[in-house]
Amino acid sequence: MVKGPGLYSDIGKKARDLLYKDYQTDHKFSVTTYTSNGVAITSTGVKKGELFLADVSTKLKNKNITTDVKVDTNSNLLTTITIDEPAPGLKMIFSFIVPDQRSGKLELQYQHEYSGISTSIGLTANPIVNFSGVVGNNVLSLGTDLSFDTATGNFNKCNAGLSFTHADLIASLNLNDKGDTLSASYYHIVSPLTNTAVGAELSHNFSNNENSLTIGTQHALDPLTTVKARVNNYGRASALIQHEWSRKSLFTISGEVDTRAIEKSAKIGLALALKP
Repeated sequence: MVKGPGLYSDIGKKARDLLYKDYQTDHKFSVTTYTSNGVAITSTGVKKGELFLADVSTKLKNKNITTDVKVDTNSNLLTTITIDEPAPGLKMIFSFIVPDQRSGKLELQYQHEYSGISTSIGLTANPIVNFSGVVGNNVLSLGTDLSFDTATGNFNKCNAGLSFTHADLIASLNLNDKGDTLSASYYHIVSPLTNTAVGAELSHNFSNNENSLTIGTQHALDPLTTVKARVNNYGRASALIQHEWSRKSLFTISGEVDTRAIEKSAKIGLALALKP
C-alpha cells in the first residue's frame, strides 16, 4: 500500500492502542497450529465471569486472496474473504454469517498517497451503507465517517476527525455521535530504544456536560517484555505486563482497581496466545 494518510480508523489509533489495547479482566486462551498445506487453525476460549465462550477459526492464504472461516459457540459460521490489491492500492473484503441471511457485506478500501477511502454496503434489499474518507498526507489529514440506513433514510453515524503527525508525536481530534462528543488524543514517543511512550485522551459530551480523561504510558523492560499503565478521572487504575517468550507467543497479565473504592477486590485478567 502507498504510504499516505491511511484510513479513517487510523486517526487516533496509536493513542487508543496505548490506552486500551490488551487490557482485559477476562481469562483468554488461544492456540494456533498450521497444517502441511499452510492452513492456520486457531482455537480460542474466553471465560467472562461464569460464562465461557469459544470459537475455532481457519485461515488460508493463496497468493493475494485470504479466506477466514470462524465457528463460535452459538454455531454461527463467519466467513471473510479478502482480496489484497486486485488493483494498486485497492482491497476488497466480502463477509457473511451463516445462518444470518442479512449479514452479507461487501467492503472496498482504497489508499492513495493523498487519500484513503473505505466504503461498505450490506447485501440486503434495504442495506446500510458506510463511507469513510481521509484526505491529506502522512503529516496532516482530515476525514469523515458516515453510515446511512436506506430503510429509514437516516444517518446512523456521522463523525469527523483531524490528525497531525510529527516525528515523535501524533495528535488527533474527533467529533463523534453526530456532534455530541468531542475527543482529543495525544501520543508521544519518549524513547524509541525502549519503546517508551505516553498518551492521553480527553472527551467531552455536550448532552450531559460530562468530561472523561484517560492517561497512560508504556515501557519495554527488555526486547521481549512490555509494561503498560493507565488511569482515568473516575479513579480506575490499570496495569499490565506482556511477555513474548517465543515468536508471536504472548503471555499477558493485567489488573484493574478502583482507587475510590479500594476495599473492593481488584480485577485480574489473563491472556495466553500460543503460536508455533
